[in-house]
Amino acid sequence: MHYSAGNYEAFARPRKPAGVDDKTAWFVGAGLASMSGAAFLIRDGQMAGDKITIFEELDLPGGALDGIKEPKKGFVIRGGREMENHFECLWDLYRSIPSLEVEGASVLDEFYWLNLDDPNSSLRRVTTNRGEDAGTNFTFGLSDTGQKDLVKLFLATREEMENKRIEEVVSEEFLQSNFWLYWRTMFAFENWHSALEFKLYLHRFIHHIKGLPDLSALKFTKYNQYESLVLPLYRWLLDQGVTFHFSTTVTDVDFELGDGRKQATAIHWNRKGEDGTTALGENDLLFMTIGSLTENSDEGDHHTPARLNTGPAPAWDLWRTIAAKDPAFGRPEVFAGDIDKTKWESCTVTTLDTRIPEYIQKISERDPFSGKVVTGGIVTAEDSSWLLSWTVNRQPHFKQQSPDQIVVWVYGLFPDADGDYVGKPMAECTGEEITREWLYHMGVPVEQIDELAATGAKAVPCMMPYVTAFFMPRQAGDRPDVVPEGSVNFAFIGQFSESPSRDCIFTTEYSVRTPMEAVYTLLDIERAVPEVFGSTYDVRELLNATARLRDGKETALPGPHFLREKLYDKFTDNEVGRLIAEYKLIEEP
Repeated sequence: MHYSAGNYEAFARPRKPAGVDDKTAWFVGAGLASMSGAAFLIRDGQMAGDKITIFEELDLPGGALDGIKEPKKGFVIRGGREMENHFECLWDLYRSIPSLEVEGASVLDEFYWLNLDDPNSSLRRVTTNRGEDAGTNFTFGLSDTGQKDLVKLFLATREEMENKRIEEVVSEEFLQSNFWLYWRTMFAFENWHSALEFKLYLHRFIHHIKGLPDLSALKFTKYNQYESLVLPLYRWLLDQGVTFHFSTTVTDVDFELGDGRKQATAIHWNRKGEDGTTALGENDLLFMTIGSLTENSDEGDHHTPARLNTGPAPAWDLWRTIAAKDPAFGRPEVFAGDIDKTKWESCTVTTLDTRIPEYIQKISERDPFSGKVVTGGIVTAEDSSWLLSWTVNRQPHFKQQSPDQIVVWVYGLFPDADGDYVGKPMAECTGEEITREWLYHMGVPVEQIDELAATGAKAVPCMMPYVTAFFMPRQAGDRPDVVPEGSVNFAFIGQFSESPSRDCIFTTEYSVRTPMEAVYTLLDIERAVPEVFGSTYDVRELLNATARLRDGKETALPGPHFLREKLYDKFTDNEVGRLIAEYKLIEEP
């Protein structure tokens, strides 16, 4: 397996791998990682679909990419997925998956046209004092100290950032900046999360620094994640003959280990109370999704709080069982050992009439019923004790949605803090109470809040114990390599496997990249995996990011005007100086 940029290998079709007709493939989990891996086996590995089997604990595919209507509760989305144009592996996959809505188009075509016609941006990113514009003016507000913190982090080695918290490597000035407010609420970083992961994100998305304040860097699907991304891929896989076994929990995997060689020999599973075992030979490939950000998610309803489920967690328990067999299989407790540090809560609010949408329109400055971009990403109430954020994507967000309804996603980074209106922790609130707190921070008159929350909306809270588990401080070896050294027939895929690339987790891209790397390695496919976009090595992107982080403040050359003119001419008589001037890092006299 190797990487490449450009279109030479991107457009090439690999030849059929030797011996693929004699192989079978087995996947643990039916999330995006496993379904992508199955698609790459079929498209690039040219394996027959009927030789691929996927085991899934739940009764539907998609994993963390969800969106469903519960008959009694209402619409539910546990989280949102933000995408961008340089998700190279994701778009490599979806260029081959047919759209369910546009005849003759791929999912990528459909997505590209949608975002070309209706580009994303936010008109009000932050509010304060109950719905008023916070006056951040889309600036970062970084002091000289805060800027130095970022540069130091950017230049540090990975090893220097291992096992360190963000709050250990940046100043309090930085943590009080608009930059950190934008960043933490957009990506769900907490102060105690991994400095290494923060560093990887900076490198990965340096080309989007300019679009961070107004969220113009982001792109979204037309509908919820399940209908826009999962369903087209799932139906394509079914058409290829792939077998899905739902309500099936994989409990253990046997390995033959020794002499530098590692082989998976059996999968143990339980399906609706009955145990079973699938024997594996060297030609039987196994791809395991380990860990889960949405494991043990618990939903309440409009009148019932979600509960924190700390009980048995099958996805994590499987990794713990496997990890005990070989040090190369990772250390799951690093990520799943402190639920108080990895949990937060979200809530899906469905409005039932036009009263609440009027306040949405007031803040977003767009008609939520237009079918186009509404908030353009999250709106954060900076003075919320829960650090409450909310977003309204293009409506309808569900195909089943009534045209007079708006589906809103709300989440709080601090679910154990007392609310500013309801006076209790988000973790203890019903959907109706969370709606009250949200309406309070939207500026609804206090005397109308309770009635509006009771009769104008239906809300489903969801507590997720492990949703930011992959952000916990870590070091090399805590996550197993996608294909561990010596493996002849198995790989680890998904957010908790270690890709040899420069990519970062908590993205749909990482969920597609790791299975692509796994498939290409185990089948020795003669085509490159797309390289992570090289913006971190592009001097233009670095200069642009530097200028934006300074909020456009230019550095004035010293001396009187006539001397500054001479200095400027001298400074810009070469390619580097001209670039620095072009990106407005120095002031033109």
